[in-house]
Amino acid sequence: MKETIQKLMRLSIGKKLLLGFLSYGVITFLIALFALSSLDQVNKINHNITQRDIPLMEICEKMAENLLAQELYTGRSIILQSPEVTSLFWKRNEEFKNLILQLKNLPQPERLPVESLTALHEEYSWFLQEGFKASPSSIPKAKQLEVQAKEKQEALLQLVKKISWSAKRDQMEKNQKIAEIGHWAFRVTAGLSVVGILLGILVTMIITRNISGPIHQLKLSTREISEGRFDDLPTVQSGDELGDLSKAFKEMAGRLKKLEEMYLDANPLTRLPGGVAIEEVLKARLAEDAPLAFCLFDLRHFKGFNDRYGYARGNEVILATAEIIREAVREHGGEGDFIGHIGGDDFVLITRPGRHERIGKAVIEAFDRKIQTFYDPEDRQKGYIQGTTRKGQVVSFPIMTLSIAVVTNQQRKLKSHIQVGEIAAEMKNFAKTFSQSVCVVDKRRDNAPQDRT
Repeated sequence: MKETIQKLMRLSIGKKLLLGFLSYGVITFLIALFALSSLDQVNKINHNITQRDIPLMEICEKMAENLLAQELYTGRSIILQSPEVTSLFWKRNEEFKNLILQLKNLPQPERLPVESLTALHEEYSWFLQEGFKASPSSIPKAKQLEVQAKEKQEALLQLVKKISWSAKRDQMEKNQKIAEIGHWAFRVTAGLSVVGILLGILVTMIITRNISGPIHQLKLSTREISEGRFDDLPTVQSGDELGDLSKAFKEMAGRLKKLEEMYLDANPLTRLPGGVAIEEVLKARLAEDAPLAFCLFDLRHFKGFNDRYGYARGNEVILATAEIIREAVREHGGEGDFIGHIGGDDFVLITRPGRHERIGKAVIEAFDRKIQTFYDPEDRQKGYIQGTTRKGQVVSFPIMTLSIAVVTNQQRKLKSHIQVGEIAAEMKNFAKTFSQSVCVVDKRRDNAPQDRT
């Protein structure tokens, strides 16, 4: 039983609803089937009453009237000796025979004493006929024939009454049976209806609880996520769509947690992921041991520019550099490329070897064109700006250039993000020895002489 319930709980919501409707539909079908069956029985009994019992009683009533009429016409015929009265007698006689034929045509004629009725009527008719023939002088014989005819008439009337009472008794029994069927049908239909209602309530409660409970759990999960709590979310232990949705909620919460960490770590100026996100992505790529190119971007002479033009224009340079890197990655990069902003004028790109060359070239070309527009015309014409150190010394700062230090795992196996950071810092210092924008790649091998380009 427990295993069956568990299997039911693992059904989809649609199948659970269908199962509930089917169970209720079965009860409804049984109610309709029983009601129709009872109605069919009642119709059959009513049909038997209207086709047999009622016509039988009407025929018996006509037979009794016919016998009395024959007796009346016999007496008149004997007294009046009238051929017309005699013909009326024979007409009534034929009518009685026709009534007997009608009895034979009724349903279940074998249950009726038709043969006895026919034989008695023939004897009755014979005695009446002999009475017609008797002469007025033979009174004793006429009296004897009259008595014998009277006896047959009484026998006929008793037999007709017996048939009529039998029909009435059958009708009463059938009416009683109809009443019993009606009462029984009412009780059974009412019982099945109550069972159907209770079953409907039970199924509704089970399905509602099976749906509303998980929805409540999902509501709590949503509230937890909205309040920034992504761990230990309420889970739905069911095998239906709500269970799948609960699992999806947990996966979404995990991703939202990472996104929130990245958002909180993101640089407020460029909105690019910060140091924590960069470190997590780099760790993941190293763990996958996939082809990796770690690119560190650095703006040379940015501090002198900031001191000369102020932080507002310095922020514009930072934003422009971020957009240049984004555009180059959109045009020359690919799936999985990651851009980060460590802070200040330091940016990071994590991509695949091969892509970094095209991206680096595009970034340098765009940067060297764009950076000129941030300088005043006179400074741009001179090719440098002048600044003062804290000691009061006048220093010249050339137009800014971009240094890109690239670390790949093509020539050596990179063991940790710390190692990557140290190599990138070393390559950045090497790139600063150039006077123009440059992209340098570490091509050194493990346990091999140093070879930096």
